[in-house]
Amino acid sequence: MKQFHPPVQGRISPCIHYKQNHDGRGYLEISLSGLNLLRSPLNKGTAFTQQERLAFGLEGLLPPLVVDIEHQLVRTYRGFLRQSTDLQKYQFLRALQERNEVLFFAFLERHLDELMPIVYTPTVGAAVEQYSNLYKTARGLIFTTDNIERADTVVANYPWEDVRMIVVTDSSAILGIGDQGFGGLAICIGKLALYTSGGGVSPMNTLPVGLDVGTNRKELLEDPAYLGSHHKRITGEAYFDLLDKFVDAVKKRWPRAVIQWEDFSKEVAFSVLARYRDQLPCFNDDIQGTGAVVLSGLLSACKLKGETLSEQRVVVVGAGAGGVGVAKAIQDGMVQEGLTREQARRQMYVLDGRGLVVEGKIRGEYKGQVAQFADTFADWGIQGDVPTLMDVVENAKPTMLLGLSGVAGLFSQPIIESMAANHQRPVIFPLSNPTSNCEALPEDIIRWTGGRAIIATGSPFDEVDFEGQRYSIGQGNNAFVFPGLGFAAILGKVSKITDRMVIASAYALADYHAQRYLEDGLIYPPISALQEASIHVTAEVLRVALEDGSSQRDELKGIDLHEYVQSRFWKAEYLPFEKVPAAGEKC
Repeated sequence: MKQFHPPVQGRISPCIHYKQNHDGRGYLEISLSGLNLLRSPLNKGTAFTQQERLAFGLEGLLPPLVVDIEHQLVRTYRGFLRQSTDLQKYQFLRALQERNEVLFFAFLERHLDELMPIVYTPTVGAAVEQYSNLYKTARGLIFTTDNIERADTVVANYPWEDVRMIVVTDSSAILGIGDQGFGGLAICIGKLALYTSGGGVSPMNTLPVGLDVGTNRKELLEDPAYLGSHHKRITGEAYFDLLDKFVDAVKKRWPRAVIQWEDFSKEVAFSVLARYRDQLPCFNDDIQGTGAVVLSGLLSACKLKGETLSEQRVVVVGAGAGGVGVAKAIQDGMVQEGLTREQARRQMYVLDGRGLVVEGKIRGEYKGQVAQFADTFADWGIQGDVPTLMDVVENAKPTMLLGLSGVAGLFSQPIIESMAANHQRPVIFPLSNPTSNCEALPEDIIRWTGGRAIIATGSPFDEVDFEGQRYSIGQGNNAFVFPGLGFAAILGKVSKITDRMVIASAYALADYHAQRYLEDGLIYPPISALQEASIHVTAEVLRVALEDGSSQRDELKGIDLHEYVQSRFWKAEYLPFEKVPAAGEKC
């Protein structure tokens, strides 16, 4: 594989240049030496060759034995297994990433099934909550109300010259644990680890960003150990002024960068996406990524049942950014299958904390596109102003029940049994993260439906044994979508990430899954297939970007895009180093 060290040969930082020799093999020209090199993420540790140790002033600073990365991976895994808790394992991996980035990603790729729940959900949720107490090493950039007027200086401080993928959060709606202030940066770090290990983006082209606009969480504001800004969240014009300055600074320094908006509250998530989606390539993973991955799972469930998406009646519980994004994606899929927009809306029931979201009784303008028509339930004989979840399940007789509420146990036994009474193969996805917020446990759903339900969750769950049969629980992880969507935007140098590109990611994942795993009764591929799935999603999204004009890279038209994507996939292996004199710039 050709390494994607930057997308083109050239300067990675003032101290690092990526080049290729005459046979196309890459190498790095580096001006760092001695302890400065050993304390940088480029460190190879005991894998530095004898020649490199002489050239870079490392003699006497390392153990005498020179080993390869395979030897290091064995030693790293032993160290990982010595950690007694998931949070300790998370800290172990973060320390590894800071001292040797290539080894970290090689280790992550080698043990992705085991490590995904550590670097991302559910463990990352605990890391976010304790971020100030766990903090050890600087990573990424933080924009605050104090430094935003110097945003150009802030971005100039970051060492990587060719940033292509930025994951940014204001930490207002982290997973299901809400406002977490400065701690939300851990989410961005985790997402970017999956962009590299699962999606092929070089870590030298990535940047995690925290927008510390304050926090409304009282316990953080009163905690002297909290490392974020000790003031309440800014809102309104001041909030969007800060975002504008951040976006302008990014566009000036890294004009090709793609931005993923991450864990913004429902009050601002849709406004932020609408404000910037025509200014630069960007998408909101909670809205669009979640929508695409859930749509993909529903397409797979329909194939298992021998039905079409347009035949389904779908209940989505939770009307935040994720819930509305999922409902919108399902609508788009139904329309693509031939329904009108109104028909699709009538087959979609979205509920918030008050009950069914109904046209004319909406709190939150963003819910309007997924609101149900009032005449739909005119003859249901309900007790309140709007139908409850049980009202909807009993009267609409939905075929699919999706949970994005963040309310643990919301899908009670009567709700699930009513779903099972209405349909032979009810589709039930309790998707809220982390695991403690899941609407129902898979083992309960299987027991209450006699093993007939088609289930997927947002967090990982073990297989379930029921009446002598084992049931695998698919994980609807956004990691099956967002790395491919982002990598396609990078490779295509797109001007905008369109709705067609997002929907293409859902159908691409469903097609990939159907070819390999559907006959085994699975809803999503295993996490171990993440890289292969991402290559397929990237290629298909890139194809759509070329078709709809988002990408002007006409030289890619007509070529084998799967082969092209694979050739640009970054691989976690050590490159040879060559010493060059320092250029007099800061490194």
